[in-house]
Amino acid sequence: MRFPFGLVSLPALALLASGCSAFSDGGDDGKTTVAAAFYPLAYVAERVTDGTGADVELLTAPGKEPHDLELTVSQTATVVDADLVVFESGFQPAVDDTVEQNAEGATLDAADIVDLLPAEESAQDHEEHADDEDGEHDHGDVDPHFWQDPLRMADLGDAMADELAKIDADNADRYHSNADALRDDLEATDKAYSAGLADCDRDTIVVSHDAFGYLEKYGLHIASIVGLSPDAEPTGAVLGELQELIRTEGITTVFSEPLEPALGEDLAKDLGISNGVLDPIEGLTEDAPAGSDYLSLMDTNLATLVSANGCR
Repeated sequence: MRFPFGLVSLPALALLASGCSAFSDGGDDGKTTVAAAFYPLAYVAERVTDGTGADVELLTAPGKEPHDLELTVSQTATVVDADLVVFESGFQPAVDDTVEQNAEGATLDAADIVDLLPAEESAQDHEEHADDEDGEHDHGDVDPHFWQDPLRMADLGDAMADELAKIDADNADRYHSNADALRDDLEATDKAYSAGLADCDRDTIVVSHDAFGYLEKYGLHIASIVGLSPDAEPTGAVLGELQELIRTEGITTVFSEPLEPALGEDLAKDLGISNGVLDPIEGLTEDAPAGSDYLSLMDTNLATLVSANGCR
């Protein structure tokens, strides 16, 4: 993958002010380009375009929180020039705005493909947004973290192959065969989760932020320290309820995340229990082991859950 985060010159800033057409250099090297808003979308794009010569551009850099992404001029140019932009509406507002205003190629909104689950906004979430200056915020109508369900990722791969086949008919068969191979891998992961979590001593997990709701299809119950936004602060009432839940259910581990370790660490330390790491796979971290990808991180998460919950 290439990450277009170069320095921006004053002439480039002048072009930004003159309108979206100014972003494009008008060149065409014959390669199909896909701009993917964040890592799980880029992973699917890489798999579906494998062997076609297509370029996949990732807008959210490794180690950065995708929820907070603000696009640079260079990244906006990437959106303008892409033959296909893959994003998820409602997850990254800055990307939504840029796609609406500047995208000149085809667009694929994952939210239209993957059947997002509903998510209720808690009173805590509402209070946290109450002081928003523009009065607009995400009320949590849907849970955006669909990539925790491998089968939804497979559906996205099929849709991406269909879209790319329209753009680049010469490679249509390759896009579809790649999507089929991706589906095979994702179905195997889905079966591994179903089998691995079928017989466990515990079925409740405590996590930092509410990014794992799609795992409930495997019989898990998810309790989170904060809601859908990892930037939120936990309330005393929520922490008290979680402490009671942990004692009642005999939970032995509180899970932190690679980019937001403090929440889980603090709660685990207060209760004298283990602190583990469960990766929401919103993006690769800069210190991720070489060769890490979506499938390997899902495998690691499964092994972590099996160990923590006493699964057989």
